[in-house]
This record gives sequence, structure tokens and C-alpha cells, in this order.
Amino acid sequence: MKLTIFTPTYNREKYLSRLYESLKKQKFKDFEWLIIDDESTDNTIELIKKFINEKNEFQINFVRIEHGGKHRALNKAFDIAKGEYFFIVDSDDYIADDAVEKIYEWIEETRDIEYLAGFSGLRRSESGISGGKPLVNKQGWIDASNLERLKYQLLGEKAEVYRTEILRKHKFPEFENEYFVSEDVCWNAIAHEGYKLRWYNHVIYIFEYLDTGLTKSKINEIEGSTVNFNGYNYRIKNLIKYRGLTNNPRMIREYMEVAKRKKLSVRQMANYLEIPEYQVKMMPIFLFFGFTKSFLKKFYYKSFRKVLIGGKL
Repeated sequence: MKLTIFTPTYNREKYLSRLYESLKKQKFKDFEWLIIDDESTDNTIELIKKFINEKNEFQINFVRIEHGGKHRALNKAFDIAKGEYFFIVDSDDYIADDAVEKIYEWIEETRDIEYLAGFSGLRRSESGISGGKPLVNKQGWIDASNLERLKYQLLGEKAEVYRTEILRKHKFPEFENEYFVSEDVCWNAIAHEGYKLRWYNHVIYIFEYLDTGLTKSKINEIEGSTVNFNGYNYRIKNLIKYRGLTNNPRMIREYMEVAKRKKLSVRQMANYLEIPEYQVKMMPIFLFFGFTKSFLKKFYYKSFRKVLIGGKL
């Protein structure tokens, strides 16, 4: 089987039917819809059983797990997915009518390129707003790792499709009594091994940000990072290992705020991040020069762009 479309769900009975209908519209139906329920308390189970009992041209596989957060559901899904490729579609979102058709096309284009861990399409909201900056190059795609996204202006959320066998080798860490780990922990680890994605300029994913969703819940911001500190620290520790301490001033500023709320000493911060204490003490300096570097880069980019197009400085 070429594709697993994976949906982690928790109390999303109201929205799952919309995703289900979008799957039924697909021209190609040789895929698996794998749903893992994170111990919902609404009527999600009954609704999914209804889907399964209907006559569908695609497989629906359903698993219910003990409540543990999206990253634990993903780890379980990596193990049991039947598809060669793995596409995450959240339960409050759905896919474009030609999404699976485009994915199959991209699989054939990229399958034999060893350095590619997969590919990605674009997202847009129901109102037509892009989930990230579209590509401007003529060929309509670019090869880049997840750690190179800023370099190539691959901004915002995308619709990534990974090779399942690679995901199985890069599972999320699980910490007791913590229920969130950022997904880029997995994507960055894959990138660090030298894998890239092919980023396409075509919308395959339709999103809606709900007040109860992960994005609006701010679980991946200061408050959530403080509560889920071990998972957050794991992410930052690896980002420092992959990209260095001076290349992301916003990361430093956020970590300093989280550490302040956790009342961590310099030694504790150094131990958590696995860096020398002097580097922790220099974080405010790194922060200043990082933002200065970022400002100057933007200023000179805009200035030179004006010169190139014949404008005035």
C-alpha cells in the first residue's frame, strides 16, 4: 500500500465527518485511513464505527489508546501504519479533492531519490488564506531539509508526507506526565541525518484553527513549554546541537523566559541543555547580537532589492 493518512483525534466528533467526506471524494482510493483516538469522552468511537460499517473503497483502521497526547499517538501510528508513505491530517482539518492524486504523482517523481525523506504540499485555510509563503521559483518545487526552511523562505505550516520507514527510526521522546512534544523534534532529527524534502507549490491540505486546537491552546508557547518542560528542553537541546546557539535569537529569548519561570540556575540550564555554563551566561549577549544580525540582514536585503529593481534607497 502506498499511503497511510493518519488522523490523531481527541473529542472531535463534530469535525471528523468533514474529513471523512473529503477522503471519499478522492479519485485514487488505494490508501489506509488510520485513526488513533486519544481516549475521547464524546461520541467519537460510535461515529468511527459508523464510518467503518459503510461501504468504502479505502481501508479504515481504528485504534484507541490511553490519553497521552499527539506525539504518543504518532509513535503508535508509525509502528502500525501499512502505507509506504505517511501523511498526517488532523481531525479538525481535511484534504483537497486532488490531494491523494497529487501525492501519488509525487511519490513516483521522488521514490528513487535517496536523499529525500518525502515531500510536502501547501496548506490553505477554508477562506483561502495560505498556511505559508508559496514558492516563487519557476519549477514549482525545491529540495530542502526541515532545518533549511528559513534559508529558503519555506515559512508557515506545510503538508508533509514522509516515508514511513524513516519515521519509525525517529520516534518522539515520551516523558511521564507530559502530553506535548513539538513535531519538529522528529522532522529536525531526520533533517540532521542529511535527508531533505521536496517542497511543492500545490495545495493539498485545508485547515481550520479551532479554539480547542493545539495551536490556539498555546501548548507550544511559554505556558505549555513550562508545563511540558522535558519535551520542550529536548527540542531546544537538539536545535542547539543542529544549528548552534547563536542562529536563533527567538529560541534563546523563549528558553530564558521558560527557565525563569522554572527558577532554573545557570548550572541547571547548562545540565539540561548539555552546554558549558559560560554559554548559558552569554545567552543575553547572543540574544542581542542575534537580533541585531537579523535586523541588518533584513535591512540590507530590502535595500539591495530596491537597487536591483531600480528604486531609490
